[in-house]
Amino acid sequence: MPSTLTEATDPWCLRDGESAALLNDHPWRRFAVLGDSVAEGLCEPADGYPDVQWADRIATELRAVRPELAYLNLGLRGLRAHEVRAAQLAPALAFRPDLALVVCGGNDAFGRGYDADAVDAELTAMVGALQAAGADVITVGMFDVSLSPAVPERHRAGLGERMRRLSARTGALAERLGTLHVRLTDHPLTAEASMYSSDGRHGSARSDAVAAAETVRRLGAHLRGRQPQ
Repeated sequence: MPSTLTEATDPWCLRDGESAALLNDHPWRRFAVLGDSVAEGLCEPADGYPDVQWADRIATELRAVRPELAYLNLGLRGLRAHEVRAAQLAPALAFRPDLALVVCGGNDAFGRGYDADAVDAELTAMVGALQAAGADVITVGMFDVSLSPAVPERHRAGLGERMRRLSARTGALAERLGTLHVRLTDHPLTAEASMYSSDGRHGSARSDAVAAAETVRRLGAHLRGRQPQ
């Protein structure tokens, strides 16, 4: 059943003034995004939610504090993790970001041949290179798309196991490497039909609004942790 909420009334979305307070005087001036269709932005429109993609939303919130923020989104649909690194890491480094979002592995996990170690290696290489260049890096455990009503029942269990394994492995990698990790897989809305698109692979505009809110909150928590006691 479609949600009857709008972004203005959705308790999981950013409230008026919340982002400004969380990101007040943030230090970032160059924001790069690497990844697959989730990074590129393929969310399906949803009534009551502006058709603005997740990464674009983050850039908008960052620019509300620093209008001079430079933003580069290299995300491209259909790419597996090794293809993201091969095609996007060099131009991302050339952009000289001080904040980077890396989101990929979902296309790998959609296949039954998902190689978790190989995806971990690709993510580690990208995160390490970006951090070595001076960037704070955001990683993500995405919503469990196997719970989408559009996923056939016969595929649900296997896909769910792989997506949750990807999320758990990415979370462990994030802890090891010290990324700013956004945990969405066990979000209270992860089983809500209104969070997913009709293609069984992507999210809706509502999911992008919620993911952006959680990302901004994670950035805010990081900034508060930096503040002197």
